[in-house]
Amino acid sequence: MSRSLKKGAYIDPRVLEKVEKMKKSGKRAAIKTWSRACVISPEMVGVTFMVHNGKDFINVLCDENMVGHRLGEFSPTRKFIRHGGKMQKDQETKAASAAAPAPAPKK
Repeated sequence: MSRSLKKGAYIDPRVLEKVEKMKKSGKRAAIKTWSRACVISPEMVGVTFMVHNGKDFINVLCDENMVGHRLGEFSPTRKFIRHGGKMQKDQETKAASAAAPAPAPKK
């Protein structure tokens, strides 16, 4: 369910304060935040955030295409390893051996 249009987008006031403070100082340091639900506003364009994903912080550089999205969308919380098990591993090894170039014959 989306947020009411009457209320507007949720922008964490602490994050907005940090963005304004950083832009006034002229420094280009990353802003560390745990606020994954914060919506990216036009004032945040060009700012680097360090968004917490539950384990560590992931760098997110905001650009114009990200306006309206949430910070958490760009910091995945799950690490994809791969599908399959023994059968998948066998198929990968066969494909790797077939793709490897054959050794050149010696004279």
